[in-house]
Amino acid sequence: MDLAIDDFKKGNLGFYVKTFSIPIGIMVLIAMMVIPLNPILLDILFTSNLLVSLLVLMVAIQTFRPLDFSSFPTVLLFATVLRLGLNIASTRIILKDGHTGTDAAGNIIEAFGAFVMSGSYVVGLFVFTILVIINLIVITKGAGRVSEVSARFTLDAMPGKQMAIDADLNAGVISSDEAKAKRKEIAKEGEFHGSMDGAAKFVKGDAVAGILILVINIIGGLVIGTTLHDLKLEEAAEKYILLTVGDGLVAQIPSLLLAMATATIVTRISSDDKDLAGQISSQMGLTKAWIPVTAVLLLFGLVPGMPNKLFLIAALLSGTIAWYINKNQKELVIENDIKEKEDKIESPEKIDIDDVSDNAAVSLDLGYGLISLVDSDDKKTSGPLISKITGIRKQVSKDLGFIIPPVRVKDDLALESNTYEIKIGHTVVAQDKIFPDRKLAMPNEDTKINIQGIEVKDPSFGMKAFWIEKHMVSKAESNNYMVIEPEAVIGTHLNQILIRFAGELIGQDDVQLLLDNLSKANPQLVQSVVPKLVPLHHLTIILRNLLVERVPINDLKKILEALSNLAEKKLNPEELSEAVRPAISSLLIQRISSVNEPLNVSTFNPELEQMLISMSQKSSSEGLLIDPNLAKQLIQSVVDINEKMSAENKTSVVVTSPLIRKDISILLRQHIEDIVVLAFTELPENKKVKVIATIGEKITNQNKENNNDNTNV
Repeated sequence: MDLAIDDFKKGNLGFYVKTFSIPIGIMVLIAMMVIPLNPILLDILFTSNLLVSLLVLMVAIQTFRPLDFSSFPTVLLFATVLRLGLNIASTRIILKDGHTGTDAAGNIIEAFGAFVMSGSYVVGLFVFTILVIINLIVITKGAGRVSEVSARFTLDAMPGKQMAIDADLNAGVISSDEAKAKRKEIAKEGEFHGSMDGAAKFVKGDAVAGILILVINIIGGLVIGTTLHDLKLEEAAEKYILLTVGDGLVAQIPSLLLAMATATIVTRISSDDKDLAGQISSQMGLTKAWIPVTAVLLLFGLVPGMPNKLFLIAALLSGTIAWYINKNQKELVIENDIKEKEDKIESPEKIDIDDVSDNAAVSLDLGYGLISLVDSDDKKTSGPLISKITGIRKQVSKDLGFIIPPVRVKDDLALESNTYEIKIGHTVVAQDKIFPDRKLAMPNEDTKINIQGIEVKDPSFGMKAFWIEKHMVSKAESNNYMVIEPEAVIGTHLNQILIRFAGELIGQDDVQLLLDNLSKANPQLVQSVVPKLVPLHHLTIILRNLLVERVPINDLKKILEALSNLAEKKLNPEELSEAVRPAISSLLIQRISSVNEPLNVSTFNPELEQMLISMSQKSSSEGLLIDPNLAKQLIQSVVDINEKMSAENKTSVVVTSPLIRKDISILLRQHIEDIVVLAFTELPENKKVKVIATIGEKITNQNKENNNDNTNV
């Protein structure tokens, strides 16, 4: 607004034109319909109308995409109204002054009428009728139908396009800003085609109005000329029909141009690098198409009785075009080959940074036998594994509360044919073998029959499974086997790895992105906590510690609020990580136990727990020092409890004192990856808790006496 005021004050000519041209134009249109116009002014306006129509058509031809001329529906409306306003003005002059001569409505109308009529008003009427039929039935009707279908299909395709954008965003192919731009373009495309569907009706209505105006002018002119001005019927017909046909042509030619522009816009296929002429020339410039044309024309030229010279000249012209196109294509191929060779030729001493550095946070390396999982016969789509990975990234990101980095999938000839590796950074964290031409059959509890296949351990859960031939799928399913696709096996394994190593995947950039998103709704909270109370790198450490123990960070607002309440205690990041857990532990608990079910917990024997607390207080900051035998017995007790609960399809968590929660968690997670250890303070008040086991009941007093033989765990 301020900029507009400055432009106004400075007297910027462009500002005046953009601001006042449309309002002034609308006032002129209204004036034309009411105020009689001078023939000279009418000539100027008819010329301007023709200029606008030609300009619109040329712009429609030169654009690369229909959306490049998104204002076309509005321009079409104004151009149509302008032409109808001129028709009203010219009709007034024709009926009022037509008896004075054929120049009564200006020189343009007279010239068009005389040229088309060629001395006969009957010829003029037929030519005008044919022109109107072409405009109304062929171009206008076709453009209207294409507009209607395009609008319908564009709107139907919008959900699929939105899903494709979301998939690309989740896969890391595009950024969030690019995704927003694409979504905006899709919405704009839907609005444009919807507007074009309505705008096509303007063109059709204009053509119909042209016919009616023609009839009115002729009938009205004959009646007025013979009754009011005492002209003979033949004389009146000659004057008024010439003026009417001229007026109709001056209006219908711009109407025809706009109809062609409308048809051009709605039938265009979007291109990023070529306008309409470029598209047509590139697609029709095929040597294989021009050679048969040349042969057929030559054949017609040799047939007796035909205009042989004309066909032979056409064949020669067609053959010349075919030779020229073929020559240009060969030169282009040679240039591309030379360019490719030049690009490949590098100095033997040159080493690119990409040759020694790989910044991918997560990598999936495949042996050459697994390439079929990422390649597709259709070059426009990716293989089943890629879409699987995209879905996994999206789900894990949703569960944990931050965007999982893109997974780089590449082949590795150093691996065995059917082997894959999962890397976090440069570290291999998982490796296994699958068979892409088979399916994995996993037995259920009720399965008693071993099926024929390659016996393996499931990479995700370590359960007994069989790689079976595809023709045995129905047999396996009938024997209560769960059959899994090869890409799903890798996907499930990757899912576990992403959850397990989530703490290593989040960095300061990711945390800043979360803060930026939260600041849209809670700007003051973010500003007051980061970096005033908690620096960004400390917040990153806290979130990493939470993710290591599989605590989701979806509710970043609660985390920041908890940190703000702890600011006065001057705690380090490790201590803050423990302190914020009670505020968000419900996010973890709800993933373990449903709302209406009690939380199954295992607690420590009070005597054992007190012993561990004493050991913790005597230990250094490096961790809990505990007797190896005691540690072995403790771990075995937890393993036994977990196996028992798994057999009952239940999940149990270990609950202990906040003083030793972290140490116990570190100890147990070394042997049980998915173990969940909570402090008493993390149990929600509104959640039912059921103690299903006590850890350490069978541990003897001998363990108390062996504290001298300590080891760091």
